[in-house]
Amino acid sequence: MSKPPNRVWLITGKPSIGKTTCLSRIIYHIKSAGYTVGGVMSRELRVQGKRTGVEPIYLRTGENGILSSTILDADPKLGCYRINLQFLSKVRAKALLSSNKLSDLTVCDEIGPMEMFSPDFRRAINYIINNVGPVLGVIHQQLNDLLIQQIRSSKFIQNLRIYSKKTVKKCQIY
Repeated sequence: MSKPPNRVWLITGKPSIGKTTCLSRIIYHIKSAGYTVGGVMSRELRVQGKRTGVEPIYLRTGENGILSSTILDADPKLGCYRINLQFLSKVRAKALLSSNKLSDLTVCDEIGPMEMFSPDFRRAINYIINNVGPVLGVIHQQLNDLLIQQIRSSKFIQNLRIYSKKTVKKCQIY
């Protein structure tokens, strides 16, 4: 029996190696070919060159908010970041689920430790990975979570690892 075709591609690699940059370049090529893209991209918030948080952007509407910040008054806390669970549950999970119906490609940047705090996000990511396609995302390299292990071992997944910033410069679709 042959392996089913991939319908989920997950980019992984070390922190700051260029996963989101690679994802952005792929999205650009897909949009240039006339396809619609939905889901969520993330942008780092920086002050004087230092990362202070993460701002997700809903690709279909441009809606954004603060997922995490060093100055946010919220719980839970992961490292120096406080996580905005309400935004994660209401906007991010909703963006992933609605993208399935409205877009040719669903994007999720990122599936990481902060996102695992939200039951709504966990349900949404599990649903799109197992029931929707195609999906393109970024997944944390060393996240040890049962859901993540199940996602990584899915028969529909292809994991794409970035080893160096040179790889990102060549990141294209053929």
